[in-house]
Amino acid sequence: MHMNGPVNIPRNERIQTCNEIASRLHEVYGEKILAIGVYGSVSRGTDGPFSDIEMFCVLCESSESVEFSYEWSAGPWKAEVNVCSEDVLLETASTVEGEWPLTHGPFFSQLSLYDPKGFFPKLKEVAESPTIEDFRHAINEVLVGEMYEFVGKLRNVSLSGPHTYLPYLAVEFAQYGAMLVGLHHQKLFSTGSLVLPEALELPSRPEGFDNVARMVMSGELAEPSKIVSACENFWSGLVNWAAEHGYVISTKRIPF
Repeated sequence: MHMNGPVNIPRNERIQTCNEIASRLHEVYGEKILAIGVYGSVSRGTDGPFSDIEMFCVLCESSESVEFSYEWSAGPWKAEVNVCSEDVLLETASTVEGEWPLTHGPFFSQLSLYDPKGFFPKLKEVAESPTIEDFRHAINEVLVGEMYEFVGKLRNVSLSGPHTYLPYLAVEFAQYGAMLVGLHHQKLFSTGSLVLPEALELPSRPEGFDNVARMVMSGELAEPSKIVSACENFWSGLVNWAAEHGYVISTKRIPF
């Protein structure tokens, strides 16, 4: 039977495709290339038969910074190549933002295809450079920018609907709750599909997080009252957790 979209491809063929893409990048960018590497599941050796390809093409610094991506489907497989100048990638690697536990894994585990000047070890060193204060700032931003907004939306929906929005809110509560736990422990998650179970293995979790995470993982999101109750309990636990660790949710009325 013909299968549309991704097809079952063995790892050795996927690696061969990575090398073919790298060869083409050399043809296009020539001496501008500083390094080429693979990231994601392919670099970790955990790719499945339907996994896509994710690569870095790092260019030497020039008068203009470069940052864009090629992303395409070749039919049976999909690939994404992030083309960026050295300064852009190093700046990104050194920054801690709300989804750091999920987004920054590529800076720590590349499969190098071309790196004559040792750029990828330098990239890892820079990715390890953020301070505790950088992580605290990111946590504060998630608490206000995401979690506070989610609980406001939850309360609006619980009063006037639509209740069909509640399962989505539960997923957001669980996902960003996991990001907070990961940031608190400065822990990277191995892959997007394991964010919730890996967060549940970390200590110092806010009270109520486990219940929301397990609801989402089980798919038990059909009863609005249960979702509202679980998310409200998590929010209360989050407020207490933030106070315990000195994170900031509320400031003076106008802080500037």
